[in-house]
Amino acid sequence: MSYHCKNGSYYPEQYNNRNLSQTIGIMPYKSALQSASLSIIVNLLMAIAKVVTGILGSSFALVADGIESLADIFSSILVFIGIKYAAKPPDDNHPYGHGRAEVLVTITVVGLLIISALFIVYQSIIHILTPHNLPRPFVLIVLGIVIVVKETLFQIFSRRAAKVNSSSLAADAWHHRGDAITSIAAFIGVSIAIYLGPGYEAADDWAAILAAILILYNAYRILQPALGEIMDENHHHMIDQIRDIAEEEPGILGTEKCFIRKTGMTYHVDLHAIVSGEIPVKEGHLLAHNLKDSIQSEMPEIAEILIHIEPDQF
Repeated sequence: MSYHCKNGSYYPEQYNNRNLSQTIGIMPYKSALQSASLSIIVNLLMAIAKVVTGILGSSFALVADGIESLADIFSSILVFIGIKYAAKPPDDNHPYGHGRAEVLVTITVVGLLIISALFIVYQSIIHILTPHNLPRPFVLIVLGIVIVVKETLFQIFSRRAAKVNSSSLAADAWHHRGDAITSIAAFIGVSIAIYLGPGYEAADDWAAILAAILILYNAYRILQPALGEIMDENHHHMIDQIRDIAEEEPGILGTEKCFIRKTGMTYHVDLHAIVSGEIPVKEGHLLAHNLKDSIQSEMPEIAEILIHIEPDQF
């Protein structure tokens, strides 16, 4: 068997033919990039439709919603750039890959959500204090379309985010949900203003404030898992699955320590596996590689596994 050196360690040649897409999961990144591209296009169209309709229809709630959609475009561009950078393979300076760039983008998107919500509150208060005309009925048609489109995008993107383990794509999905919530609130407010008539012109502005509060809550929900990723929070459900796979592997008697860190859309695992103390080093080395292959075959989201072999007795 031939060996070659990689980063100061020697590996059998047969274990270095793993396709890059298997090692770092290129396909999930491609799916996420396609979603981010779609998000940019839709947000641009929605922003134009909202601002124009809001101005013509005397609905500041819709104008504010359109301005928030402009921020969505910027956040979607950030998500696209972040995912593209995170997809870069490991190098000498980044042996664990570039996946943490995605977490930085997620935190940035959360910041934009917070800024958007505060902007909506501020502008709504100003508009409440400023006399203005009743919104026009056709505003409701545009709002209805926006709600359907944005909620549909949320459902699509959230499923994709869960499938590829993308925190930034999940944040972008919740940006669409936040947009849908804002539009629902605006729809209710505009309906009240139109139905009740003069004296209720500010109903859609109050609705916009309520929507902003919900957006802030969603920002908090998105931030939690991103912070967990930065702090290398362990993933206990995956640990149990890894131990189950190890128990079925011939020659592996058990496992001890198992630590998992999430890096972008993939995971890195440190595992201590127990083997017989009577076998030679070469056999223990091959058992470790067999276990690694078995785990990655069952759990393709794992990009790399470092297995430390422990003897069953000293």
